[in-house]
Amino acid sequence: MAAIVWLIAAVVLAGAEALTGDFFLLMIAGGALGTAGVSALTDFPVWADAIVFGVLSLALVLGLRPILLRRFAHPPDVPMGIAALTGKSAVVLEQVTAREGQIKLGGEVWSARPLDETEVYPPGTTVTVMEIDGATAVVWKGP
Repeated sequence: MAAIVWLIAAVVLAGAEALTGDFFLLMIAGGALGTAGVSALTDFPVWADAIVFGVLSLALVLGLRPILLRRFAHPPDVPMGIAALTGKSAVVLEQVTAREGQIKLGGEVWSARPLDETEVYPPGTTVTVMEIDGATAVVWKGP
């Protein structure tokens, strides 16, 4: 019977973790889940189950939680501004050569030059932005 109580406590704590996202309640839920397993396999008294719960929860909070926080607490960097344009596709509006050319990139007209200065891209060609150099997009047609 005690194992079912610990299992219910684990489910409730894990559900509450969904509201906080701090990994603390999840570690406590892990302790309750482990205690449910120990309680189901053994015939320890309730006070022994409480000690098992305390030890497991403390080990998870001090051991696993810092690792999870380092891994998941910071969102991935999202490129902003001109850094977000690298890798985007564009359409050549005016022939792109080493000295001149224009592309349409994200609804805006940009001056452009090819990555390989010996290449020439005619209008209508789809190119990939490799980098932004000042106000000029460096583009490449690809293989």
